[in-house]
Amino acid sequence: MTRRRKHPDEHDNHERWLVSYADFITLLFAFFVVMYAISSLNEGKYRVLSESMVNAFRKEPTSSQNPIRLPNQIVPGAPQKLSPPRESAARSDNPKLMEERRKMQGMAGDIRGSLGQLIDQGKVRVTQSKRGIAVEISDSVLFQTGRADLQPNSVEVLRGVANLVKDSDNLIQIEGNTDNQPINSVQFPSNWELSAARAASVVRLFVQTGVAPQRLVAIGYGEFRPQDSNDTVEGRARNRRVTLNILADNKDEVAVLPLDDKTRPAQ
Repeated sequence: MTRRRKHPDEHDNHERWLVSYADFITLLFAFFVVMYAISSLNEGKYRVLSESMVNAFRKEPTSSQNPIRLPNQIVPGAPQKLSPPRESAARSDNPKLMEERRKMQGMAGDIRGSLGQLIDQGKVRVTQSKRGIAVEISDSVLFQTGRADLQPNSVEVLRGVANLVKDSDNLIQIEGNTDNQPINSVQFPSNWELSAARAASVVRLFVQTGVAPQRLVAIGYGEFRPQDSNDTVEGRARNRRVTLNILADNKDEVAVLPLDDKTRPAQ
């Protein structure tokens, strides 16, 4: 009877995990190789872009190649042609606006000539801006303290200014201003009434001289628009004034604002 040969027992291979581990390491190595290649490519592009930007903004061209330049780039050392904004150029080329500007400049010169003596004494100041011509007159030239009636000597001064502007069509704002010293009389309970009454006195004289009433506005600011400190005698004297504003722009456009849902009244 033949005896069967026993096969030795097969043992489990406990090192098979090394195969999977090796495959994982290989894939991880390939992943990092790809990432390194991508990062090197981006770094190269960034270096080229950086050098081009530096050459364009800070350096003169150092090679025969054309440097990268941005639109309207200023090149150091090169003569630049400055062009005014389109809107400003259009406004300066407008014949009507140029004629209006020349007219206002001529009017300002005539007013300065008419008030030259008072200007030299520091009692009148004439300025011109885009808004128009401002003639600032000290109250000592026009009124007595606490009064709104024009003094006889001031009437001729104001008539001279009115004659210079009555043939134009510019709007004229007459502004009355006072210092902060309180006034409490039957006629003027506060500086509001005093400043408004003084402005109205000048308006009335301009109308009598021939200036169209629809061109005139009387405004009283009281003591609330000082030009100097009210703590000194000189400052208070500067703040007591009447200003004639001859406006350069006569447009008085009114726009009706549409109502939205929040402001629309309930039906």
